[in-house]
Amino acid sequence: MAVRPVLKMGTPSLLQRSEPVVEFDTPELHALVQDLFDTMQATGGVGIAAPQIGVNLQVVIFGFDASSRYPDAEPVPQTVLLNPEIIPLGHDEVLGWEGCLSVPGLRGEVPRYQRIRYRGFDQHGEPIAREVGGFHARVVQHECDHLWGVLYPQRIRDMTRFGFTEVLFPGLHDAPDE
Repeated sequence: MAVRPVLKMGTPSLLQRSEPVVEFDTPELHALVQDLFDTMQATGGVGIAAPQIGVNLQVVIFGFDASSRYPDAEPVPQTVLLNPEIIPLGHDEVLGWEGCLSVPGLRGEVPRYQRIRYRGFDQHGEPIAREVGGFHARVVQHECDHLWGVLYPQRIRDMTRFGFTEVLFPGLHDAPDE
């Protein structure tokens, strides 16, 4: 379909809560999902949320078999997730470096729940429910934050662990953003 421009931090709509999807399996929804996949692929991301392309709906996509931006990350199944709910499985958090297509050139160390259960629906209205950990859990939490108007810098607890990718990781050419 189309590669859409990705909104950048400072755009007021990125701080708004997204509306739930009420109609599934529509041509408009399928076109949005395709635009999200096209945009994610074109930008080299591992996930993207509808608000990042200016659509105020609870739609995220994520997944990859292998990522040059995250070479050590385990594969994450390609997923379309609408109206998500995240339930932490325990209180354990892990710190990990994150970037974002909407916050280009910067990275920060972000605490995320180590294990989560997430549920929601695919674009056809079929339910999705998974228990995950590791990088998969981090990606889901990051993408769903976009639906709730939260960008990863708002979650950083130690601002000395936030900065420009080229300074924090010199020599890393294609540093991960999201």
